Amino acid sequence: TALMAGVIRRLDEAVVNRIAAGEVIQRPANAIKEMIENCLDAKSTSIQVVVKEGGLKLIQVQDNGCGIRKEDLDIVCERFTTSKLQKFEDLASISTYGFRGEALASISHVAHVTVTTKTADAKCAYRATYSDGKIKAPPKPCAGNQGTQITVEDLFYNVNTRRKALKNPNEEYAKILEVVSRYAIHNSGISFSVKKQGDTVSDVRTLSNASTVDNIRSIFGNAVSRELIEVGCEDANLAFKMKGYITNANYSVKKCIFLLFINHRLVESAALRKAIETVYAAYLPKSTHPFLYLSLEITPQNVDVNVHPTKHEVHFLHEDSILERVQQHVESKLLGSNSSRMYFTQTLLPGADCSSNEAVKASANSSVVTKGTSDKVYTHQMVRTDSREQKLDAFLQPVNNPLSTGPAEVTTEVNAGPPEGAVRPQDAEMADVSDLVEMADAQEATVMPGGLSESGHLSSDTVPSRKRPREDVDIEMEKDDTRKDMTAACTPRRRIINLTSVLTLQEEISNLAHANLQEMLRDHSFVGCVSPQWALAQYQTKLYLLSTTKLSEELFYQILIYDFANFGVLRLSEPAPLYELSMLALEDPESGWTEEDGPKEGLAEYIVEFLKKKTEMLKDYFSLEIDEEGNLIGLPLLIDNYVPPLEGLPMFILRLATEVNWDEEKECFESLSRELAMFYSIRKQYIIDEANLTNSQNEDSDSGSTTWKWTVEHVLYKAFRTHLLPPKHFTEDGNILQIANLPDLYKVFERC
Repeated sequence: TALMAGVIRRLDEAVVNRIAAGEVIQRPANAIKEMIENCLDAKSTSIQVVVKEGGLKLIQVQDNGCGIRKEDLDIVCERFTTSKLQKFEDLASISTYGFRGEALASISHVAHVTVTTKTADAKCAYRATYSDGKIKAPPKPCAGNQGTQITVEDLFYNVNTRRKALKNPNEEYAKILEVVSRYAIHNSGISFSVKKQGDTVSDVRTLSNASTVDNIRSIFGNAVSRELIEVGCEDANLAFKMKGYITNANYSVKKCIFLLFINHRLVESAALRKAIETVYAAYLPKSTHPFLYLSLEITPQNVDVNVHPTKHEVHFLHEDSILERVQQHVESKLLGSNSSRMYFTQTLLPGADCSSNEAVKASANSSVVTKGTSDKVYTHQMVRTDSREQKLDAFLQPVNNPLSTGPAEVTTEVNAGPPEGAVRPQDAEMADVSDLVEMADAQEATVMPGGLSESGHLSSDTVPSRKRPREDVDIEMEKDDTRKDMTAACTPRRRIINLTSVLTLQEEISNLAHANLQEMLRDHSFVGCVSPQWALAQYQTKLYLLSTTKLSEELFYQILIYDFANFGVLRLSEPAPLYELSMLALEDPESGWTEEDGPKEGLAEYIVEFLKKKTEMLKDYFSLEIDEEGNLIGLPLLIDNYVPPLEGLPMFILRLATEVNWDEEKECFESLSRELAMFYSIRKQYIIDEANLTNSQNEDSDSGSTTWKWTVEHVLYKAFRTHLLPPKHFTEDGNILQIANLPDLYKVFERC
């Protein structure tokens, strides 16, 4: 038989509308996107979304925009009804989200729609229900707030195949959260919230006064927000502007997060994504991606928005040129941000459980696997440390300024010290610190505000036999034995202290000690000083950044408590008048002095008289000596070979009178020890930064700058090994940070 030609029929209008609806509304997230865009067109400042069963059972979107006129409610759900467009030419300059008038019509063909709305000039709100684009009954007056609430129930109730394809409500809800959160980030100044029906807490919530970065932080978390770089460029010739936020090279994820808005419309552009990812490929580990939020504004005449039913793609003129310009700008911003990397997190502490931990411990003390051991130690678990290796400083030192092995002569003067003549005549000399232990019973050393003079450290002959450089001995045992009969400054104890307050403070220190940190400090290898405040140390396969300032402050506090009333004396070669020191401190803005506090002279006299009353206790317990005329003549010798930075002396005297609790015994000893410890610690503001010195100054202070580095490595970090019981809070407050781990580095390089 001959083939019969098929009969062409006009489709029934209901079928046409349902097919069109299926193109526009592919899933609940599309319906919500269309409704949110309507809310934004209505100039809303608050948009609330409530969802049930992933949007299939219920979607409710409420805004506080301009509302819909009662007269327009009859046709609001019919196709091609819109307030945003009148003739086709208007499309060329369209700046609203909607323009076809299809969104509500499409939704009403595949769901039951209820609209409740109130305009500013209406006396009440009106509610109407719709089905297949037609209003079911005349609008009814009701109570309601300014704006519009649209309720969509039983989505795809009449499209069985689509309904079955969307059978996972959780997946649909995730898509809804994604859409709303992207609009929330782009529209800072408008508050958004999304929650499941019946929940009290929103899953996405932004505030109207929050910035774009605040919104990114609340939706994507701190890990993204703290690594953001702001980008922005414009080109008059190409008639476009671009702004946004992208992550720097510190941040990477397995899947690219790309929020792209063109003329405030959420769209996708595979070409732009590829162009930007090409730039990041040079910075991020293999197969990882960035977070990107970009907003392009292109002259409306150059954009064709009507190329996709859901409008998620747009075409625009000069596409290649604009992409290239954006790519160049992103590359320049990334290049600028790549000069430094930041480390915020405290990762695994020594001794924490990890898969390779046992193997690491086994190999921690040997760089070569001994013959006969059955357990193989892999390359990435080996630890190579050698105390004879060069330190970090060796690589940073200028060629004409070689690093000496020990401190040379120090002629640096104290900048913040008392006036010349009063305390520190320039021609005065300072006694060699190797005389510190001349007489065990006298325990005195002469010191001049200005640093060490000749050798700057004890020769090994004069050091008592307490602490030699580390040898293969049981350090724990040595520590226990020596702590009983020797002080931290290697002098014999004169007396046993049984004051309850001091014993309680000692017990508090030992109770708070962190065993793993103690082990790390005891067995670390010093790498080098980053700055007076920070230093690097290696322990097993890990590299740590340690706060020298905070660790030294804690060390001196603990020494003051454990060696209480057993200190030697650092004798000042010239008495330092407390009055002059107090006046200097009050001149310093850090003191916080205001005219309301009274004249500085009166305060300084009060401080002198106050401290003179305390001289007996200060001398007996803390070896802090003040003579009858009100001059400071001696400071406690806390550790061998260490003189505190005397630039901090004026502020210490002021705080001694004002910050110490003199009324309660335990609190007095604790606060006084804390103030002394702060004064003794290495602090950045009291260290001369050689980077800022001229050549002539550099030559003068070269030995001085060497001294602080030498002191940090050979005095402080040596003392940390044996005397510091690091408190537990050091693991959380950023004073000890793990910044690299050998096995992890192997993984990074394997990916490259």
